[in-house]
Amino acid sequence: MAEASSALVRGADGRRRCCWSTSAEDYLSYHDDERGRPVLADEALFERLCLEAFQSGLSWLTILRKRENFRAAFSDFQTPVVAGYGSREIARLMADAGIVRNRKKIEAAIANATSAIDLIDDHGSLAAFVWQFRPARPPAPRKRADLPAVTDESTALAAELKRRGFRFVGPTTSYALMQAAGVVNDHLVGCHVRRAAGAEQTAAVKALS
Repeated sequence: MAEASSALVRGADGRRRCCWSTSAEDYLSYHDDERGRPVLADEALFERLCLEAFQSGLSWLTILRKRENFRAAFSDFQTPVVAGYGSREIARLMADAGIVRNRKKIEAAIANATSAIDLIDDHGSLAAFVWQFRPARPPAPRKRADLPAVTDESTALAAELKRRGFRFVGPTTSYALMQAAGVVNDHLVGCHVRRAAGAEQTAAVKALS
């Protein structure tokens, strides 16, 4: 792949993409089809929240390659089911080599399911809550240095999630959730996905209003 700029690469199909997307096939499909695309369904958004927490300290590629295993292990991230997990399920998850076997993160996912149910009761959906923290002036990054790890909005989201009992949801993880769920469109200017993701984001905001 020939480099188009310090931030974009041009693929064999002639389209320009964010440079991180070409290091692995898993990244390429994730970049084109998921990153920055709005996620509104409760189970899908809860999955993103859990996976971002499990990713802490690891590479996102590791999580992507284990995602189907996570879905099978966590009952497709159905919040009522996960919230009901007890010691038997924790033991099962700790023995599952297909996922990240971190007890604190596993217990956090279970506790977060209960918190998510309460939040859905209060706001109607997880999306209705999370998308409140979409920045008033969405970023238009032109280079990798323009991509923050933390923002005022992600800090506010993390604080509110923690207040509501969520775990492993610091400002960095919360911003990663916003990126993964399309609350922010962090595709670089010039990336072929940016316009489509932006249009879907605009439609999502209207749907939630």
